[in-house]
Amino acid sequence: MSIEQEIKSTVKLSLNQKIVINLLMTGSWINERSAEFFKQYDLSTQQYNVLRILRGQKGESANLSDVQERMISPMSNTTRLIEKLRLKGLLTRVLCKNNRRKIEINITKRGLDLLTKIDSEIDAHQNNITKNLTMKELELLNDLLNKLRINK
Repeated sequence: MSIEQEIKSTVKLSLNQKIVINLLMTGSWINERSAEFFKQYDLSTQQYNVLRILRGQKGESANLSDVQERMISPMSNTTRLIEKLRLKGLLTRVLCKNNRRKIEINITKRGLDLLTKIDSEIDAHQNNITKNLTMKELELLNDLLNKLRINK
């Protein structure tokens, strides 16, 4: 189905309009599928992203700006996300002894265990999203999306 049919447009769209609308709709579709997937773990996609960032610290503390700059969605309210994860026991947040304005954030064993559980299922979820594309198409799409973001 074409993008015009999907949005029931009666106006002929330019190719640039079709692409931007298609990207927005596809991003929304992927976000919805991912939200459904992470719901079974009582997580949002953004909370999962925070946990993965903290696991990537390999035992070292992160601060709020470290996490924020690595987020997939930079508009996320990182402070709120971290507090929700702390309340779930998935991370710790401690005031730095040397600089009381700095907060040290670490993933807990419980957080690491949850990520290990998710790791065993995330590939199947992502493969399901991309199942209609060949490996060559996936590589091309990845290259094109990277090229599109050069305008950032």
